[in-house]
Amino acid sequence: MARELTRANVLERIKSLSGAASDARKFRTDVLRELHRAVGFDAHVWLLTDPVTTVGSDPHADVPAFDQLPSLIKFKYLTAVNRWSDLIARRVQVASLVEATGADLAKSLLWREVLHDYGVKDVASIVMADRYGCWGFLDLWRRGAPNAFDGDELTILRQLTPVLTRGLRVCQSVTFSTVPPARRRDSGPVVLVLSENLEVVSQTGAAEEWLRTLLPAASDFPPVPASVYNAAAQLLAVEQKVDSHEARARVHLTDGTWITVRAARMGSQIAVSLEASSPEERLEVFALAHGMSAREAELLAMLADGSDTKLIAQRMFLSELTVQDHLKSIFAKSQTHNRRSLLAQIVGTRAG
Repeated sequence: MARELTRANVLERIKSLSGAASDARKFRTDVLRELHRAVGFDAHVWLLTDPVTTVGSDPHADVPAFDQLPSLIKFKYLTAVNRWSDLIARRVQVASLVEATGADLAKSLLWREVLHDYGVKDVASIVMADRYGCWGFLDLWRRGAPNAFDGDELTILRQLTPVLTRGLRVCQSVTFSTVPPARRRDSGPVVLVLSENLEVVSQTGAAEEWLRTLLPAASDFPPVPASVYNAAAQLLAVEQKVDSHEARARVHLTDGTWITVRAARMGSQIAVSLEASSPEERLEVFALAHGMSAREAELLAMLADGSDTKLIAQRMFLSELTVQDHLKSIFAKSQTHNRRSLLAQIVGTRAG
């Protein structure tokens, strides 16, 4: 009974955290602290994802294998068992590695190549996706007794998943309310070249400068942002037909700054580029993060193109009054008050 009360209290506290969510890293830190009271785990990896491609970035991790980060990421992407994109396709929110493999953990490539060396006995995988996209995935590692996550623990995680999903989506929507700082001076393309094992082979002259400028808060992580490894690993997954999503991710850094990370094959190596997200790329994430309907997202795109109410009504075969109603809904969801402030958030400029 005491254990049930503790879990009920944890669920309520995490619901409260989700309702007040604003910063993705603080939100994850607070949730993990509460979650540990209800579900025991020894290590964790919690990534944010591009809502469309599901490619990860910005890990919140505490794992003994951190010095093997490239390998950990590579085999996570190349492992079909409990892959987050597969769970989404199967409409599964939470899955246990023990259950998925019938207790034969060696069926998991990630376990054979990395987790086995660290005595991992089970992994609970939680994918945070809703009708607007995928916002993150969390792996909880268990190394000691009890070996496997039991049914009650997995039930608790399933109950929490919709709450966590909404919290992450809200955190991403809030990033657009801050105007990004002035862009860096143009010193050339930012490109890193990686080997098949995700080791950095070379990089352009602008890469080190840009990363140092844009990632000042990442001092306790390797100098190469995890999004670079994730995009490269996704390319390998596509090539090996483990997954079909594009090797690209829109990543929020800080102060309203969004960048797009892309990976492409370059002979026997992998080239990963980083650049400021385009207005179109920002608009798609903005619409999804704010829970816009397909119709509202279509209207947003026309608005961003400079169309006025009359032209939007003609192109969408709607009355001008209906267009105004859609705009009111968009303003409410994005907590903006007029078209100028709405477009400023989408594009990332100050409202004039």
